[in-house]
Amino acid sequence: MDQLAPRMRVKIWLEEDGNMVFGPGCAMLLRKIDSCGSLAGAVKGLKMSYRAAWGHIRKVEENLGVKLVEKQGGNKSGYSLSEQGKIMLEAYEAWSIAVEDSSHKLAQKYFPWPVKR
Repeated sequence: MDQLAPRMRVKIWLEEDGNMVFGPGCAMLLRKIDSCGSLAGAVKGLKMSYRAAWGHIRKVEENLGVKLVEKQGGNKSGYSLSEQGKIMLEAYEAWSIAVEDSSHKLAQKYFPWPVKR
């Protein structure tokens, strides 16, 4: 039999009382808003509806009690990440990398075959 070489998957998020506080979907959306400078550009690249993205951001902001994005100028100027949005995104991404690194090391320790990232 050929040797196994499975790929490891780790998905982490924060929640409180069953409510999403912050997770990979929000991180991906914030990263895209940051790179595009607009919610419209972000949702186009992510192939999701503007309404769904805006609702998701508002729900996470409500659960966190902070603003994640800020309107820039007039209606056509777009959005940028707020200071709290930048902090949350950076913290989540650093935590996610640390958890993945740790999980990979543990998988290598416990399984008798290589585990890919």
